Amino acid sequence: MQSYTIGQAARLLGVSPDTARRWADAGRVATHRDEAGRRLIDGHALAAFSIEVGQGAGDEDETPYTSARNAFPGIVTAVRLGDVAAQVEIQAGPHRLVSLLTREAVEELGLEVGVRATARVKSTSVHIDRT
Repeated sequence: MQSYTIGQAARLLGVSPDTARRWADAGRVATHRDEAGRRLIDGHALAAFSIEVGQGAGDEDETPYTSARNAFPGIVTAVRLGDVAAQVEIQAGPHRLVSLLTREAVEELGLEVGVRATARVKSTSVHIDRT
């Protein structure tokens, strides 16, 4: 299983490394140390935690995650395989993205829960709500 450093996890969650470190220190997400003594977060644990963070999005004391050119780097939180098609969910900071693609593509890319991935969105119709 892939593991992530505090800095990598912070980027995937859309927060500062200090915030990710505080969350780890508070026990909100479990860490372990590698041979070099770096704190790491297991991919499955980070995927589950990213869902929790995403559901709590909108907290005023946290900086929101922004994307550049419709690219949403995140972590795979769910993969549902059918005979031909598949559904993949990515949590990118506070954003949950769901993609439908072929089973073959999922297998070729090695997509599974806990793996880093980037969702790229292209659309001819974008709706904007004023909040």
